[in-house]
Amino acid sequence: MRVLGLDLGSKTLGVACSDPTALLASGIETFTFPEENYELPLDYVKRFIDNNKVGVVVLGFPKNMNGTIGFQGQKIEAFRDRLKERISIPIVLWDERLSTKMAHQAMLQGDLSRKHRKEIVDKLAATIILQSYLDARR
Repeated sequence: MRVLGLDLGSKTLGVACSDPTALLASGIETFTFPEENYELPLDYVKRFIDNNKVGVVVLGFPKNMNGTIGFQGQKIEAFRDRLKERISIPIVLWDERLSTKMAHQAMLQGDLSRKHRKEIVDKLAATIILQSYLDARR
């Protein structure tokens, strides 16, 4: 069973997916959509699940550093609720604190150009979120 990892922003969706054994996360893409138009990423996720035998969705959940849920976290909860209306597999909210920072650090260590970093940061953040989830399940 594959596991899908998502990092949702206001106009991008970082997408990662596990291998069939759910051991290793791989970045798929950064899906771009008009700001705050969440119908497009909802449709994208539904199609991806249908075409790739996904059994679980892991959605990055941004908490404040003190553990509280802020405005962006509320947006993620609303996205999850709308996604639940379209799919019948479990959706797990996974703490994503520092995942984007870790993605930026990894890209800086890899000496990627600023332009290239901007293009892949969300995909890499989704990969980090998903791998963290997969590792915690072992």
